[in-house]
Amino acid sequence: MSHDVLALFDLDHTLLAHDSDEQWVDFLIARGELDGPVFRRASEELLVRYKRGEAGAIEFTEFYLSTLRGRAPAELARLHEDFMAERIRPAVPAATRDLVGRHRRLGHLCVLTTATSRFLTGPIARELDFDHLIATEPEMIDGRYTGRVTGIPNMREGKVERLDAWLAERGRTLGDFRESWFYSDSQNDLPLLTRVTHPVAVNPDAVLAAHARHHGWPQIALA
Repeated sequence: MSHDVLALFDLDHTLLAHDSDEQWVDFLIARGELDGPVFRRASEELLVRYKRGEAGAIEFTEFYLSTLRGRAPAELARLHEDFMAERIRPAVPAATRDLVGRHRRLGHLCVLTTATSRFLTGPIARELDFDHLIATEPEMIDGRYTGRVTGIPNMREGKVERLDAWLAERGRTLGDFRESWFYSDSQNDLPLLTRVTHPVAVNPDAVLAAHARHHGWPQIALA
């Protein structure tokens, strides 16, 4: 199918009611796979630094990828299945499925684009009926995760770079589409929101909400 409309969707706090990385950490702590007090304290400190701009995309991403370090995908498969059942499916609003389904029925090219790792979000993308996923790629050596990122994290300006590269692989550019939509909750996604023809703020943070009001962008809530 030759698509002339592109529909892009952020994941955490946009299509999901929570942050999948944070839920994964909480899930692992509940299962005894992580030291709860130590990891939560480190997470809170990193989040404060990240919001201040003191922690970069690589450090932020690799903090969560550290939960995979030294393990193979097969070892984590059952854990992820339980994670989907306990933490993800209950957090998908009906409005999310309706929104994605509406774009699909209109024949739009639907892409889930998220800063969270492909390990965590691949099954979520399938659950939400996406054929295409752009995510941060976790490094693997000898069949095991290293806890590091490979390539450009799919965050901030990186989302634009990764999208442009993904489209170029298909012989297209963002400007080739008659319309382009992007749904996101976060100021971190302003670089991509400002590139599309139809930016939509979903459950926006304060900075994005103010930006959306100033520029007349629609604001919606899915949960």
